[in-house]
Amino acid sequence: MSEQNMSDKIAELNTRREQALHAGSARSVERQHQKGKLTARERIDYLLDEGSFQELDMLARHRAHGMGLEDNRPYTDGVVTGFGTIEGRRVCIFSQDFTVFGGALGEVFAEKIHKVMDLATSVGVPMIGLNDGAGARIQEGVVALHSYGGIFYRNVASSGVIPQLSVILGPCAGGAVYSPAMTDFIFMVKETSHMFITGPDVVKTVTGEDVTLEELGGAMSHATKSGVATFVYDDEKQCLDEVRYLLSFLPSNNLEMPPSQEPTDDPERLTPELAEMMPTSSNQPYDMKKVISTVLDDGDYLEYFPHWAQNITCGFGRLNGNVVGIVGNQPAVLAGILDIDSSEKAARFVRTCDSFNIPIVTFVDVPGFMPGVDQEYGGIIRHGAKLLYAYCESTVPRIQVITRKAYGGAYVVMNSKSVGADFAFAWPSAELAVMGPQGAVEVVHKRELADSVDPSARRKELVDEYVDRYANPYVAAERGFVDDVIDPGETRRVLIKALAVLATKKEELPRRKHGNVPL
Repeated sequence: MSEQNMSDKIAELNTRREQALHAGSARSVERQHQKGKLTARERIDYLLDEGSFQELDMLARHRAHGMGLEDNRPYTDGVVTGFGTIEGRRVCIFSQDFTVFGGALGEVFAEKIHKVMDLATSVGVPMIGLNDGAGARIQEGVVALHSYGGIFYRNVASSGVIPQLSVILGPCAGGAVYSPAMTDFIFMVKETSHMFITGPDVVKTVTGEDVTLEELGGAMSHATKSGVATFVYDDEKQCLDEVRYLLSFLPSNNLEMPPSQEPTDDPERLTPELAEMMPTSSNQPYDMKKVISTVLDDGDYLEYFPHWAQNITCGFGRLNGNVVGIVGNQPAVLAGILDIDSSEKAARFVRTCDSFNIPIVTFVDVPGFMPGVDQEYGGIIRHGAKLLYAYCESTVPRIQVITRKAYGGAYVVMNSKSVGADFAFAWPSAELAVMGPQGAVEVVHKRELADSVDPSARRKELVDEYVDRYANPYVAAERGFVDDVIDPGETRRVLIKALAVLATKKEELPRRKHGNVPL
């Protein structure tokens, strides 16, 4: 082969590559930028370590016919796929390209995604999907729908094996929403990303409801109401920065431990300020997130679903450089009561931590489950059971810290010793009882109060007596249901020591296909 001949071939390759790099028209790229959106390739370049991206299937093209498709066969077919690194750690990625066919999925587009998903699972690295597309390519009909199924099937096969992150950076509609819904985390951007099964026009036609695109499927709707969006940010770059940050807490796959860091915070640091955070009256609120950030290394706490079910807080942090998952009732919202949404949120988080070998620390201040017809009819029993199931099933190191109220079934559900917590610690302010003092007195002394000359005075006496006798951690400590009653100032130090001894915990589950979660 002559040198000239080879150089011609290389020139042809470069021409084709150039066409692939500019598959979308200049006008469509300009429109993308006008909306405040980056292009598919700009997003990859921003997210991954510089120069680390290796593209796959750059020269793939669709082979569909009809509706003029055969005359328009751009390279990449509307999605950029490949692998690279984030902070030096390997990841696989696909980035849907709205400038080519509006990012709509066809057969080849899906094959590219299938291929990179298979790669991610086989080599055991996180899979990141950057979604910005119009759903199924109508011209390809049922082929496109069949191709979506292949993505969904792989999402489930990879679930709990590798972290799967979905970043919604534009429209995501119809069947397309189900792939993100089955991944571990969903990121959205205010104003520019939307998720919905049916759009506003169809909703109007079918139900008569008038709703805007933003109200129906916008980031804040999904972050506050539906519990679909895990994280929401103001712009794309901030969103992609946070994807990198989240990955710093996650292992590459289920066989690895999460990445530890050299600690910059003293493991012996005391936390006396925690005692001052506790109000004198047990009916007054305080912010559990402050308690959590005081205990964690450098106050660093990445909250999970911060806008949804705020009566419980979940998130990632580090203790002595090692990753932990935190679950805590939030007395500042609805008194920290457990309801349908908070049970689901925490259950999902506990199972995520358990999948990826992240120890769980649970801060308990729970007055019970939310009463009411809506909650009962909405299935609080079923949803509360999800949280109970998630804790019972998890085999990672689990520690409970009871800061104040621990009443009734809600106490049991919040990672108590009886459902498998490795260690349970309580502050002196802890109150472990079947129910709150007021309710208990009303039940136990109902007749006596009815016959009393001065019911309110007698009620107060009985409540005080109950508080002295039961609303403390010592009965539980005597029975070993609590391993130790600790000074709040020792909380960080005790947790670090407890996690160190649990680092080699091994628990074998019985052989079975899988359990049957009360979904």
